[in-house]
Amino acid sequence: MEVRGMPLHTSRLAIDNGTPVRRRPWPVWPQPADGAFDALARVLRSGRWTISGPYRGVESAERRFARRFAEYHHIAHCVPASSGTASLMLALEACDVGAGDEVILPALTWVASASTVVGVNAVPVFADIDPDTLCLDSDAVEAAITPATKAIVVVHLYAAVADLSRLRKVADRHGIALIEDCAQAHGAEFDGRKVGTFGAVGTFSMQQSKVLTSGEGGAAITADPVLARRMEHLRADGRCYPDKVPLPGGMELVETGELMGSNRCMSEFHAAVLGEQLGELDRLNGQRRRNAELLDSLLVGLGYRPQSSAPGTTSRTYYTYAAELPDTQLPGADIVKVTDALTAELGFPVTPAYSPLNANPLYNPASRNRFALGPQHEKLIDPTRFVLPVSDRLTRRLVTFHHAALLGDESDVRDIAAAFAKVLQHRATLAS
Repeated sequence: MEVRGMPLHTSRLAIDNGTPVRRRPWPVWPQPADGAFDALARVLRSGRWTISGPYRGVESAERRFARRFAEYHHIAHCVPASSGTASLMLALEACDVGAGDEVILPALTWVASASTVVGVNAVPVFADIDPDTLCLDSDAVEAAITPATKAIVVVHLYAAVADLSRLRKVADRHGIALIEDCAQAHGAEFDGRKVGTFGAVGTFSMQQSKVLTSGEGGAAITADPVLARRMEHLRADGRCYPDKVPLPGGMELVETGELMGSNRCMSEFHAAVLGEQLGELDRLNGQRRRNAELLDSLLVGLGYRPQSSAPGTTSRTYYTYAAELPDTQLPGADIVKVTDALTAELGFPVTPAYSPLNANPLYNPASRNRFALGPQHEKLIDPTRFVLPVSDRLTRRLVTFHHAALLGDESDVRDIAAAFAKVLQHRATLAS
């Protein structure tokens, strides 16, 4: 048997002591840009390791990165932060989301999307997903809107862009803030524009696994100067940048008394690394995209169903590659057995999709006393109150893997496809 000229492996599955498809190592992530080491050394010698340190007569790495990231998105403002979670919290509070407000978000996403909403004393409302893109379904959003709805958080999940045209229309029709969570979509485009520029605020994570990373870090972008100023205060204990450059040795944050904040600032080390990594983003995104498109064609030929992006997407990025198992050949497969088998064949982690938030063990507000704000609030934030049939069905049928595996060449892609083909050959042993 062959798949487009690629020999299939007929030995036992590696998980059953057979010979694996792949023994060679895979690309490692993160990959530091050429200038990252020198950038870190400059910060070490600068006498300023954070924006709350004294001004030394030169522009901070944080301000340089913020300007470059805003320019990359063709938008006016960028506020760096300590994490993607912090960035989303800044966005929510800048949009005046708070106690008792409802925030609609997708049922299938990383847990921080929901825990951050609870963290500002608001109520997460889970809406189901589109079965093709795995992103927020606009009809489900429309059905979930109530007089208490204050914002919609759309997550561009894995390797897809959500349907921003339809979601933007829903938000505008109801006068609700649209916030884009782009933690997994740095550089993706919809209708020729970068994601993160369609909502009131776009938020990003730069955690180690992300396609743009400094280990930890985040950023929020906006075209609105009022929201930008609010986010500056919120992330720096109520302080913001001054109108004039201070004298060397002085503070570059001023105490305005406008808005109480918390410390969610990005360090100079993280900002320096991001400034260098940003120059590599488009090249690496292009490499992943080309390999993913080849893999799509190979897996479709086997009956798998790769995740698609919404109509109107003009450029995809691949944080996670996701594909649905063939219904005809693996109708009753145990998803964990399948992912364990693929992992053994390939030598890198292949995992099921995130668990839906109504059944995700990482999302459990009742486990923390800070959210015990009374019986009515506790009932509203109980995730088990939501019924999410599309998310529940698909998360038992999806396999995913990290984008590092897409940073190789065509032979690497064909190894991945060969492992997926081999699993199909041994499907009888993987039935639940």
